[in-house]
Amino acid sequence: MGQLTQEAPNSFDGTKAYKLRGFIQSCPSAVHNDPANFFSDRKKVLYSTSFLTGRAGKWSEPYLSNISNEDPSYLLNNWHLFETQQFTLFGDSNEVRKAEKELENLRMKEIGQVSLYTADFRILMSRIGDWGERAYIHVHRRGLASRLLEQLASHPANFDSLQELMDITLELDTRYHERQKEKGSHQEKKPPVLESIPSKPLQGSS
Repeated sequence: MGQLTQEAPNSFDGTKAYKLRGFIQSCPSAVHNDPANFFSDRKKVLYSTSFLTGRAGKWSEPYLSNISNEDPSYLLNNWHLFETQQFTLFGDSNEVRKAEKELENLRMKEIGQVSLYTADFRILMSRIGDWGERAYIHVHRRGLASRLLEQLASHPANFDSLQELMDITLELDTRYHERQKEKGSHQEKKPPVLESIPSKPLQGSS
């Protein structure tokens, strides 16, 4: 059987903001079926820049002229940075402001799962500009459930990265839900308490 082929992304010239999201989403989709060739952020970014034309293409030229730079923080080696820069420069400013407001107000449900909260957080991150690592850490921590904030009190106030904070909260949340599951299982196995039926008092003979 032949391998499934993924349609290549449409080109993006930077003039129509409403087309940007479709372009950004189509690039990872196009490489999903070929992980052997697109195993790094650098491969994904270089592939995506090949579909940039016009203003967007001009923007990418200075980065491509320094293609030998292998610093992980360099745009060509960092998909998230590439994505956020695209939305900052060529995205809909109204969409960016809306995403910023949603991120500021995002809150995790008290008994919810931190994985869902983190997924929503990352989606909104991809729609706004680069706030900086410290700002994202502050906003992410602020939106956590109070039970996680209490547990984080024993950890350093400053995390080295947003990913470190996300990893620790995921570990804490997993333990919490495992304990809740164990409690529920224990209660189900507990035998029901039978209420004793009081016996009728013996009646004296008349």
